[in-house]
Amino acid sequence: MKNLLKITMLGMVVTMSAQAIAAGDINAGKKKAAVCAACHGTDGNSLSDAFPKLAGQNAGYLEKQLANFKSGERKNALMAPMVANLSEQDMADLAAYFASKKMAPGAVSEDLVAAGEKIFRAGNKETGLPACMACHGPNGNGMPAAKWPKISSQYSTYVEAQLHAFAKGERSNDPNGMMRDVASKMSDAEIKAVSAYVFGLK
Repeated sequence: MKNLLKITMLGMVVTMSAQAIAAGDINAGKKKAAVCAACHGTDGNSLSDAFPKLAGQNAGYLEKQLANFKSGERKNALMAPMVANLSEQDMADLAAYFASKKMAPGAVSEDLVAAGEKIFRAGNKETGLPACMACHGPNGNGMPAAKWPKISSQYSTYVEAQLHAFAKGERSNDPNGMMRDVASKMSDAEIKAVSAYVFGLK
């Protein structure tokens, strides 16, 4: 009985230690993020729409993307060498830091508001396209528990590029092929409109 109690207690300590290690440290992440600043900005708000904003993004999603870049599940020539030497703790720290920052607001092109909002909120019944907000939330803030990303205020150029990549199968680190299925049902005009619309969401 005593041995069983010891084993149980040891298991709890190991589990708690693993959880402690897995938890991201914002201050440690800030120091490690210095190398990310050239592309993503010092606070995660990149100055170029060629690079995604990381500020305010869900930590779980950021961790997953870093791990996917490192494993090669998500391919990117710029990110691969940046993540090559990151440990799980490094990834958790970076994710915690960027998640703690506030994403800078964007703006939507007026001529694309109506079309973008329709796709985001209602999808397209004729093509079987689901509403974006079903997974990303009514305000585009994502679902942290499911590691689905915040897309509100994200650069439209970046969102558009990712949707095209999913549609072509060039990006394939989406769970159960969900985004590949969704994006493949979208026309170029729908992709452009919804990408513009989410950039203006707050």
